[in-house]
Amino acid sequence: MNNHARASIAAIGSALLLSASTVAYAAGGSHSPASVANAASSSASDSSSVTVSTKSTPLGKILVNSKGHTLYLFQSDKKDKSTCNGDCAKAWPPLKANGKTIAKGGVNSKLLSTITRSDGSKQVAYKGHPLYTFADDTKAGQTNGQGIDAFGAKWYVLGTDGKQITKQASSQSGGY
Repeated sequence: MNNHARASIAAIGSALLLSASTVAYAAGGSHSPASVANAASSSASDSSSVTVSTKSTPLGKILVNSKGHTLYLFQSDKKDKSTCNGDCAKAWPPLKANGKTIAKGGVNSKLLSTITRSDGSKQVAYKGHPLYTFADDTKAGQTNGQGIDAFGAKWYVLGTDGKQITKQASSQSGGY
């Protein structure tokens, strides 16, 4: 499949995902478009430093940001290279930092790094995997993005070893 066809398929998929979200919200979904936009902008905001920590969940010990929000990897990304931009980055805000990255609570500081995104901003990576939050995780500890197939690949939480955790939790809505 050529790049033009892939881009067309990705654009159609994004439009369908956006349409489904709008219908869900209009039908009384649990999140308003404004809350998703606020979550995306606050999670993607730049700061001078960023902390990556861990929390024990039904999925295992996973990486979280300083607010306790779950961090995900995108299977489409390459080592030290993000492929999630535009609408993808709105749904899956990159964990950004302009300064120091801080490892706490079982996070291996040797696996923590920053990469440069296509827009020139810095994104935190763990064992080469660019890190993201999920706009529909509105509370600390939620793993609503676990195993979702969106924007051309699946999204998974990461363990402290930097590997994706592919199992599903029995309940993903409550948080810690």
